[in-house]
Amino acid sequence: MPVRFVINTLMPGVKPEDYEQWLREYDYRVARTFPGIASYRTSRIAPPIKGAEDAGWRYIERIDVRDVDQYQKDLASPAGQELIRQLYGQYCDRSKSISFWAEEIPD
Repeated sequence: MPVRFVINTLMPGVKPEDYEQWLREYDYRVARTFPGIASYRTSRIAPPIKGAEDAGWRYIERIDVRDVDQYQKDLASPAGQELIRQLYGQYCDRSKSISFWAEEIPD
């Protein structure tokens, strides 16, 4: 199953508790409606990150994706665009965000 990781930091002035409340009350709820997502969780990073101490990253998202094409459609939908708008318009600094795809190694 493809896995999408997104590493974020908050915009200046955003309180972690405000972002985390939005995450619990809005982001998780909306993401659960997307057929392309099998599971999605965000974790708080316990700094420092060895080798990237100055990056400022504070959160990592793990998104288990059922189908990459459907996931891209989900994000392009009105609900997906609104989620992205809120995420990067109110909470996270998109210029400091990194993301990448991974493939889980089965046992």
